[in-house]
Amino acid sequence: MSGPSGEGSGFGNVVAKHYDNLPERGREQRSESRIYFMRNFNNWMKSTLMNEYLEKVKNSQEDGRGRIRVLDMGCGKGGDLQKWQRAGVSHVVGVDIAATSIEQCKDRYHEMKGRNRDRVYAGEFYAVDCTKQRTRDFYRDKDIKFDLVSCQFALHYCFESLPQAECMLRNISENLKKGGFFIGTTPDSNDIMARLQSSGSNTFGNSVFSVTFPPESVGKTPPLFGAQYSFHLTEVVDCPEFLVHFPTLVKLAEKFGLMMIGKQRFQNYFQQRKDQTEGSKLLNRMSALETFPGHKQTGDEDQYEHAKEFRGAQGSEQVGTLSRDEWEALTIYTVFAFKKMR
Repeated sequence: MSGPSGEGSGFGNVVAKHYDNLPERGREQRSESRIYFMRNFNNWMKSTLMNEYLEKVKNSQEDGRGRIRVLDMGCGKGGDLQKWQRAGVSHVVGVDIAATSIEQCKDRYHEMKGRNRDRVYAGEFYAVDCTKQRTRDFYRDKDIKFDLVSCQFALHYCFESLPQAECMLRNISENLKKGGFFIGTTPDSNDIMARLQSSGSNTFGNSVFSVTFPPESVGKTPPLFGAQYSFHLTEVVDCPEFLVHFPTLVKLAEKFGLMMIGKQRFQNYFQQRKDQTEGSKLLNRMSALETFPGHKQTGDEDQYEHAKEFRGAQGSEQVGTLSRDEWEALTIYTVFAFKKMR
């Protein structure tokens, strides 16, 4: 099997094909989705993380109003285009392994440009396998340096092999200015292994997601690279992924001048920021939580026992929550941040 760029074997083209074949869903379809609130919650997490580090970039600029350049690695169909626009950045380069997704991303960018009468950041988008190709070779300006590199829900693909992880980190490092940030979201491998162990089989999950390991790998210590499992998320993902062994990622990143400055599980990051003014406003605006009780629950009644208890304890009529299955799926993830030191 050869990757999209024809280099060697690997799962690159399986992943690219999967994302290329995902149907485009309109807003109405999305609101009917079983994981509507979970997807909104993920978007809230990404927005909050992006805003936190864009704020740091602004604070490091002398007048705080300089140009901000962003590299979006694994940008997909352009789900974060609007977030960058709201954040007021000046230039975004988006790269992704899936060529059809990049075409859809370009279309979305041009639509956004039209809606905003051209008052948008400069954007360029390329189909690149960041784990096997040098991203810099594709840009209009080969010498451009970025203030922020973002990789949302995609870093795990580079842990297929050591050369791929190194290629990815080299791409991140050589694109960043000194003092710039690399941020992202990825599954927490310790959590995955703990859940697998307590499942007593080679698979675990619920009505929303499932993680399945090859039967022969159960009970063995996973390798640092190439620890493959299948991840299924209803309506969105059905793909091979790889465990990211974080201590190894941190070591490799240091080799490329990147120092880890933050790592937090989704649930902790959420708890810390949900009541802050910006976080709370954004939760409402993005409909990141489901109102309970509401006129139509996305999950079955027994999915909301926690919300009932909380509501009783607070004495409030309604609370913002998520169904138990969505929360179980979300809490697999972690946010992280690195800083370019040299």
